[in-house]
Amino acid sequence: MAVLPCVAQNSLSTATAGQIDAAAKKVLEKSGVPSASVAVVKDGKIAYVKAYGMARLEPPIAADPSMQYSIGSISKQFTAALILFLVQEGKVTLDDPVGKFLPGLTRANEVTVRQVLSMTSGYQDFWPEDYVMTSMMKPTTPQQILDVWGKKPLDFEPGTQWQYSNTNYVIAGRIGEIVGGKPLIEQLQERIFKPLKMTGVFNSDASRLPANDPTGYYQHALGPLRPAPQEGRGWMFAAGELAMPASDLALWNISLMNRSLLAPASYDEMFTEVKLKDGTGSKYGLGVFVGDHDGHRTVFHDGEVSGFVSANMVLPNDKIAVTVLTNEDASSAAGTLVHQIVPLVLASASATAVDDSPATKAAEARALAIFTGLQEGKIDRSQLTQLASDYFTQEALDDFASSLKPLGTPTSFKQVSTSKRGGMVFRVFTAEFPGRSVRILVFEEPDGKLEQYLAIAPGS
Repeated sequence: MAVLPCVAQNSLSTATAGQIDAAAKKVLEKSGVPSASVAVVKDGKIAYVKAYGMARLEPPIAADPSMQYSIGSISKQFTAALILFLVQEGKVTLDDPVGKFLPGLTRANEVTVRQVLSMTSGYQDFWPEDYVMTSMMKPTTPQQILDVWGKKPLDFEPGTQWQYSNTNYVIAGRIGEIVGGKPLIEQLQERIFKPLKMTGVFNSDASRLPANDPTGYYQHALGPLRPAPQEGRGWMFAAGELAMPASDLALWNISLMNRSLLAPASYDEMFTEVKLKDGTGSKYGLGVFVGDHDGHRTVFHDGEVSGFVSANMVLPNDKIAVTVLTNEDASSAAGTLVHQIVPLVLASASATAVDDSPATKAAEARALAIFTGLQEGKIDRSQLTQLASDYFTQEALDDFASSLKPLGTPTSFKQVSTSKRGGMVFRVFTAEFPGRSVRILVFEEPDGKLEQYLAIAPGS
């Protein structure tokens, strides 16, 4: 088992942790999935790591967060990252034809490395099914996969459609090995896993997970859970070969937020939605889905191999990430749980975010002093622009005083956001009182004078 990274001191609140626990237990109970391993990143640090349920049913072994779960197609972003390392070194370009390295593939001189990494190449998927066919229980090699699926007619003209295909990443993995001069897994260890101290990574394409790690399960219809069959060696190469604890994937997520391994231009390539030839968006970058979650930028991927399903969502601008690994195939439990946990962490981050900078403290003190004056029907007009001064008629001052004075002294007065608009700084403050709160909306001119000072009820 892997050694777990330290959980940050700014860990999740007891309330948020309890909500995650309740969500995980409910999802496992409803879905019947044996276990889930969860890792949460908040403020760019690992804030919560926990496992739920049973890693093995017979003999019974409880899930532990140090256990390694197969992450399936989340592995693809590591293959994409390796190619980007090689691009940085000038050994390959994203616009190179794949035929430069693998000349025997269908229309190899018309399909680019970028199209392979972005699922816009047209190469047919060798494994679209949600179960392991009997033919896949025997060993294979990447070359044997490419000799069959890499030489079929393309499903569409390169760059004209987006279609998920594992074959693309077998191609990418082989290009990485040819250009990098070493086996794929060795390059990933040297360039990514060791620098990030991801100590629990396991190549599940080479052998079954060890006996002290979870068993993967499947079921026929609604029948009993049974140990899932193992894919033959070679079938998961570059497209789904990795297993690790959720906490190791969290370390990778932190590196994506901080852009700490690759060059900035490489992260731009990875996280930018690839456009089709007609200008349509694909919602996919290089090895990752890109989009948003309720207005928050996201980098996402899920994964499935025999007996395991995973989901991993990174909100790079918010410094938040959620990883869920489960041990039953063809289940939506991992994705469901990620989408339930992300809003909980976002809400927690909003509630606990504190800006104690001198500028913020000064803005809070000034806004509070004006608020206290308005409770008495007074305003210092020297702090206002002419337009703002005109707004504060005697009627306005009377209304401010009659409605705000009964609230008494605020128990808390904090700036909760700041942004630029109309050439001014827009500040939002929240004044807390027993049983209620008031929002204050302020526009501040570059010379410091206030163009606006409004007090409103939350939700107005």
